[in-house]
Amino acid sequence: MDSSKRPFFGPWIIACCFITFGLSTGFPYYNIAFFFDYFRDGHSWTQVLVTTGAPIAVLLTIWIGPVIVPKVSPRKLILIGTFMTFLSFQWFGRLGGSEYEYYAAWCLYMVGYFLSGPIPHQIIISNWYGRRRGMAMGITYVGVAVVGALCNKLAPFLTRHSIDSSEAPGWLRFLIETLTSNTGDYTDAIQLLSFLMVIAWPLAFFVIRDRPEDKGQLADGGPEDAAQAAAPEDSDQAPEKSFGNLARRGPFWLLLVGSAFSIGSIAAVNFLMKFVYEEQGFTEQGARDQIWADASSTYLLSSILGRLIAGWLSDRLPRKYVMLATYAIVALAIPLLFLVTPEQPNMVYLFAIVFGFAMGADYMLIPLMAADQFGLRSLGKAMSAILPSDTITQFWTPRVIAMLAARVAGYGQALWAVAGLAALGAVAIALLPKNPRR
Repeated sequence: MDSSKRPFFGPWIIACCFITFGLSTGFPYYNIAFFFDYFRDGHSWTQVLVTTGAPIAVLLTIWIGPVIVPKVSPRKLILIGTFMTFLSFQWFGRLGGSEYEYYAAWCLYMVGYFLSGPIPHQIIISNWYGRRRGMAMGITYVGVAVVGALCNKLAPFLTRHSIDSSEAPGWLRFLIETLTSNTGDYTDAIQLLSFLMVIAWPLAFFVIRDRPEDKGQLADGGPEDAAQAAAPEDSDQAPEKSFGNLARRGPFWLLLVGSAFSIGSIAAVNFLMKFVYEEQGFTEQGARDQIWADASSTYLLSSILGRLIAGWLSDRLPRKYVMLATYAIVALAIPLLFLVTPEQPNMVYLFAIVFGFAMGADYMLIPLMAADQFGLRSLGKAMSAILPSDTITQFWTPRVIAMLAARVAGYGQALWAVAGLAALGAVAIALLPKNPRR
């Protein structure tokens, strides 16, 4: 059949990236913290040590993105990166007592994240879609929330039956005995979860293609659409700015600091939430596992609504105000954690819905605001500095807050520092010019 008459393959690309992005990013990032208290108790480690693995790993591996990613096919990156994630979770499930082995497993995980996470999926979707790129990217990002939320329920289920397999279904007992070390503790669940990565491999190998030309097609399904897709960038007449030029501008530093502070505060909640619940009265392991699962799955699903509404508003209102409102909601949502106690467990849904809504909008607004402030032609240079700073803050803030909680004897005070950090992020965004290029 003439390639021009074939149905556009783009929807299949979105569907596959929805799954592979969810598996490569949503599953590991939003579920590894479930095991933090198990790591602490199983190895007699401190909370500070448990939260130190990720920040050390990000400093050692952050070069992976700019050095390797541009030189390798995006779908091959997904294959390699998800295999690295598989190996890292196998390692997490077979750890000895050495903290350095723990840090090394985190480095392996972080390599997998940088290779198979946002970057290759953004490249593939951008290649296949131009005029409809925003909607395609939005659907793909929903996969992170959906897969992450599903695994939020799966991780406690597997852990409970790994520890006590007497009540486990027959198929699960077979998987535990066949695919894991069968130690009868939480490590079996981690090893089982690693096999979710297998789902991504046939999709990346057989279905996903880096660009429409690989299928004899054009972006958006036709030359007319492709031409229209190029129009918005061509119409941006702002000249490309050097990094030195950006660094001399106040808005660049305001956006860099504001996004880093807000993302850091969100990551502190994601990574430390289980320890907070323990301090607030959920001392029994099963109850703590359940309240964590309810909170995490709810705020991930709420983040979908936040992403969609923020995207809709950002096309109709000044993006500065949309971003400012989002960052303010993050700061206001964090103290709601104090309301979640064994006496009022349902308050977890109030916290999770508000927090998740703001979290979903937060991540997607950063490149949109950078394009507004510096122009499309300078977006790459701006994000090449903003993304690494966001990533470093994302993984270091939980460690700093855990250390602060150890010093002040609890998260009751440390969480106010997290809320304050988010508020400072909102202040930085409030100081951005509304119409920077007029």
